[in-house]
Amino acid sequence: MRKRGHIWLGAVLLAGALLTGCGADGAAEDSGSGSAAQPAAVDANPAEPAAGAAQHGRDTAAQAPPDVAQRSIVYTGTITVRVGDVNAAAAQITGIAGGTGGFVGGDDRHSGADGSDTATLKLRIPAAKFGSALEQIAGLGEEQSRAINTEDVTEQVVDLDARIAVQQARVDSGRKLLGQAKSLDDLVMLEKEVASRESDLASLQAKKRRLADLTALSTVTVVLLGPEAPAQPAEDDGPAGFLGGLAGGWRALVASLGVLLTVLGALLPWLLALGLPAYGLLHLSRRYRRARGGEEVPATPAPPAETPATP
Repeated sequence: MRKRGHIWLGAVLLAGALLTGCGADGAAEDSGSGSAAQPAAVDANPAEPAAGAAQHGRDTAAQAPPDVAQRSIVYTGTITVRVGDVNAAAAQITGIAGGTGGFVGGDDRHSGADGSDTATLKLRIPAAKFGSALEQIAGLGEEQSRAINTEDVTEQVVDLDARIAVQQARVDSGRKLLGQAKSLDDLVMLEKEVASRESDLASLQAKKRRLADLTALSTVTVVLLGPEAPAQPAEDDGPAGFLGGLAGGWRALVASLGVLLTVLGALLPWLLALGLPAYGLLHLSRRYRRARGGEEVPATPAPPAETPATP
């Protein structure tokens, strides 16, 4: 019995040792797997900021303003050139405009004596050749002045595109509802609504075409002066602030007095022609009344008041 007890005790101890070893191995495996998983998670975390940075970069690129070449800019310019022969220079400028793909939008010429001819031409030049056309025109003679203005209408173009897209969708939906009308009243109401929407859409499209024309073709005003033609005075905006307001008020006062004097000058002949005879007739009428009043018998005086009787 004692031997059997020792055997059972040895078996229990051996089993306990085996179980303890298995538990340690499992814990080691769990620990290893946990430590391996944790670095993987740590390695995965930096990928998220990288993805966020990439997404932010895409959003920034999407919201970035367009380049200068993609912007809608309206160019306008004015140049004054003194030339020997105004008509010959005007013909050359017409050729320059045609060579750039543009055209002459206006031609106003004035002949003068002894080389004082002048001409004003308005050209429509493609925006890409605006600068080169100005240089060619300046080379025809002696350049007196030059002014160039630019206006960025990119935001207006983008806004018009968005409004046109929305209005086009409204027109399409109105036409769809018009095709589904089942009563005469609904048909008349929808026709009016669709007509109003189409009118608004046509107005927006006309504005878009106008901006497209201004951005595609620049406007250049060319002033040609003959050898003896007087130079055009530069525009002076005058002082600003209080002095500017005072000068403007003085000019308005002088202009108002000029108008008043003009009216008085126009009325004076009528006043002399009608006023003097009227005054003479009035004077004669008063004298006649005074003369008639002197010939009349004076009125009898009133009787004196009765005195009270004495007692």
